[in-house]
Amino acid sequence: MLDKIGKYDLVRELGRGATATVYLGNDSFAQRNVAIKVAFPESLKDPVRGKLYSHLFLNEASLVGKLSHPHIVQIFDAVVAENLCYLVMEYVDGGTLEDFTTPDKLLSIERVVEIIFKCTRALDFAFRLGITHRDIKPANILFAGTNADSGDIKISDFGAAIIATTDATPTRTQVAGIGSPAYMSPQQVKEQQLDHQTDIYSLGVVMYQLLTGQLPFQASTSYNMIYQIINTEPTRPSALRSDIPEALDAIVARAMSKETEDRYQNWEEFAHDLAQAFRNKQLKAPLRDFADSEKFDTLRALPFFTDFTDVEIWEVLRFSNWTSVLPGEVIMHDGDEGDFFCFLAEGELKVTKGGKILNLLTAGDCFGEMAVISKASPRRGADVVALTEAKVVTVKGDALKQSSESCRMHFYQSFLEVLTSRLALANARLAAF
Repeated sequence: MLDKIGKYDLVRELGRGATATVYLGNDSFAQRNVAIKVAFPESLKDPVRGKLYSHLFLNEASLVGKLSHPHIVQIFDAVVAENLCYLVMEYVDGGTLEDFTTPDKLLSIERVVEIIFKCTRALDFAFRLGITHRDIKPANILFAGTNADSGDIKISDFGAAIIATTDATPTRTQVAGIGSPAYMSPQQVKEQQLDHQTDIYSLGVVMYQLLTGQLPFQASTSYNMIYQIINTEPTRPSALRSDIPEALDAIVARAMSKETEDRYQNWEEFAHDLAQAFRNKQLKAPLRDFADSEKFDTLRALPFFTDFTDVEIWEVLRFSNWTSVLPGEVIMHDGDEGDFFCFLAEGELKVTKGGKILNLLTAGDCFGEMAVISKASPRRGADVVALTEAKVVTVKGDALKQSSESCRMHFYQSFLEVLTSRLALANARLAAF
């Protein structure tokens, strides 16, 4: 085995396919492990499929630095030469979801919904860059760590992607050349013009398989598979797994609708329904009380986070703490040192000083930030007490300081808007006297 390729040290072989070998490598300059996909020169020169393989490789190489999202495998570097072609990607030290597609190895229903939700947000991010994946399947969704029941997931392998050109004209698909028939939409098997709705269909198939342990359509030949995709309705997931709620039957059915006008029109609709399955108590939240899908959907809907990108919202999720509080519980004490600020995600709170009510807080309100951002006084100026059962999002000042520059900038911009609104309200109250 080679011990070096370009500037990267090769540690060991991770896997080998028909067109390339993937190695675990080390980037000593960036001080990180990487996955390096090295194409077989002979496959790129194959007289029959060499042109297709070259297209897939160059397609993925063109995405270097473009897909920076917490749930997409990043492509750091690419070298395309006559005798050497390789891609350098983020290394994900887990496995693929293909390991959890049989009845004896199913993930929990709640975990499946969270995974699919994260995929919708990642694919929406790609779509906004003009990219349609076109080969969504469990083997192309990786999980980090040793336990697929927790931790992040990452979508990989954008080689088959449709990438919009400057004149917005994408490359058309060829069924025989690109994609996995079992996960293809009716439009893809018919070789029609494709957009993000083909990925929505494919992700619906993945959700079906992760929930039930089987594909919605099963056939011994590609022809029979294509016939079923176009003409046959699949069995409801709940008929195959009794603890699946009807809400998920409906979500899968809409994602897999044969006609695009009946399918989810965009990723936001798909993601919203998944989050609502938790919010409406149709699914129980994980032990940490809040599902990531619910967290994301909650922050995305708050006016404070309007200008935050999806990537920044995920960043906030990582350094924030989410808690449920009971009526009468004191969240902040007058006079205490303030090393954190909060958002009210749900419920009602009151702000009091010396027993007098100064303000009432409702969902979406930010509070406690002055003690964190003010250099003059790090102490609280009032008590904050729960009037009803409430959900509170807490962010520590140190976590904010260590966040990315763009995320921190958006926090301070939103703080200014909050303070401006409060000042305007105070002036209106004074004018009323």
